[in-house]
Amino acid sequence: MKKIITITLMIFIILQITISEAKAIEPSGEQIYQGIDISSWQGNINFNDVANDGIQIVYIKATEGTNYISPNFESSYENAKANGLKIGFYHYVMARSIPEAEAEAQFFASKISGKEIDCLLAMDFEEFGNLSNNQINTIGLAFIKRLEQITNKPVVVYSNTYTARTIWDGEILNYPLWVAEYGVSRPESNGKWNTYVGWQYTDQGTVSGIEGYVDRNRFTEGIFVNGSGGGSTIIPDTDGPSERYKTIRIVWGDTLSGIALDYGTTVAELVRINNIQNPNLIFAGETLRVPITSSGSGGDDPIRDVVYIVKRGDTLSKIAIKYGTTVNNIARMNGIKNVNLIYVGQRLIIRTSGMENDLGHMCYKVVKGDTLYSISRRYNTTISNIVMLNRIQNPNLIYPGQCLRISR
Repeated sequence: MKKIITITLMIFIILQITISEAKAIEPSGEQIYQGIDISSWQGNINFNDVANDGIQIVYIKATEGTNYISPNFESSYENAKANGLKIGFYHYVMARSIPEAEAEAQFFASKISGKEIDCLLAMDFEEFGNLSNNQINTIGLAFIKRLEQITNKPVVVYSNTYTARTIWDGEILNYPLWVAEYGVSRPESNGKWNTYVGWQYTDQGTVSGIEGYVDRNRFTEGIFVNGSGGGSTIIPDTDGPSERYKTIRIVWGDTLSGIALDYGTTVAELVRINNIQNPNLIFAGETLRVPITSSGSGGDDPIRDVVYIVKRGDTLSKIAIKYGTTVNNIARMNGIKNVNLIYVGQRLIIRTSGMENDLGHMCYKVVKGDTLYSISRRYNTTISNIVMLNRIQNPNLIYPGQCLRISR
């Protein structure tokens, strides 16, 4: 009887392994290339040691949102290239609308312009806030389409298996997949993509020349721009629509007719380029694409908005002087009734001439045991600042690996 039970159990285990293997997705090709992906968290890297440790491909984080440039990406690019590594760049998407997605694509392309790449440009879109699945797919696709249009280079979608299975859909599935899944022998099926061109199999890899952990990957030939690893220089389409539009932020009291007048365009054109359903319904705080014309406000000194978090000792007059604007302008944009009453941690939108430096932020990667309270104490800020800056819905819910923006 025991022998029969043992044989039955072994058959059951074999069947489970077979079923599990059948549910896995396959690499897009037989040739596998060892790779890593890096950001500022890896600090200074000895790429000679990295190459000697068998790494063939390095993906470098270049940008995030519309104003964050990874501090080491230029030097990492030069040093990785000098040591014969195949190079790719990725952008971390923070957009919450189509115009924001297109602006991020433009920003990403502008920062990698002139650089020679071997691998597909990568979209890393994984923090979604309160967006619906349809909104996520629409925003992700807008980013990819705009990036393709500007750079004339193909794009890969970076996604973990769960997100691939539950969120990505539609036209996004036409793009190759770089999948992230840890602790498995092969990536599980997501029901959408049948193959992958990249598999990030651990976030705790070790490689010579890098202190601490680094993401390890296995790539196929499908990750290369030219299919064989040959380089291709990024040359943005400077004559394309990127030069004809810019993004502004709607403020209280704005109307489409008023904005159209300011920027030398028409309501119908604003409706068309922003996919507006109801021209009479726009909201303060949202972004809007407007044409850049010689006769409108979109001249050589473009308007730009920054987010400022009020600190102890601040007054509206001090903030106005710092950003070259007026107290009345700040009050109008933020609906402030009493210009003498602002509070620490308050989030202000400041409209500038576009010549000032962006308000700097750093990315803090949450580790096990962290709380917003401990992080706020460490960086001399407040929980409310971190919550507002990162659009956190539940201050008690953060997770290891999460990137939190912290005011410098």
